[in-house]
Amino acid sequence: MHAYASSKFLSLLCLLILAGIFPVSARHAHAQNPRVEIKDVLINRQDGHYQLSANIVYNLSSKARNALQKGIPLYWDVSVKVAQSRNWMWDKTIFSYSTRLRIQYQALFNSYRVTRIENNESESYSNLQAALTDMGLIKDLMLVKQSEMDPDEKYYAGIKVNFDREALPLPLRPESYVNSQWYLSSDWMLWPVEN
Repeated sequence: MHAYASSKFLSLLCLLILAGIFPVSARHAHAQNPRVEIKDVLINRQDGHYQLSANIVYNLSSKARNALQKGIPLYWDVSVKVAQSRNWMWDKTIFSYSTRLRIQYQALFNSYRVTRIENNESESYSNLQAALTDMGLIKDLMLVKQSEMDPDEKYYAGIKVNFDREALPLPLRPESYVNSQWYLSSDWMLWPVEN
């Protein structure tokens, strides 16, 4: 009976890890070695509007680099929001913006192509670092008008970067949920907006 219970526990643990409910190694590695870093955030006012500039640093793991070299495109969704802090209810989002980015290696031209999906704008780069640097730039993104914000309330801006595992080819997807090398997302990073 004891052996049966132990076997049942191990089976359950394996299922939880494969389902992504208990990815211990992925979460631990993410805390120590973030794959996406959001840096140099600047929120300022210009002509009655708030604008946001930031630099997102994409640190690709060796598995992601190998997949890219084999012609597999990688996709990220970058979300930006401005919200009003509220004590007794959910915070109220007053602005949201999302963009989808794809990076792809083009073997024929030995170059990397970055595409902004919403407007289908593409740019090619001779090396991976230049392509990732371009992907990471947010420059003077219009957020909200100052007149839309109550001077007696508190507001914050946030950025989140989400790697789309579901866009990977089917054989890679299960591994991408349990292997920390595929944790290529960020958590929400928040900054106060002074009004």
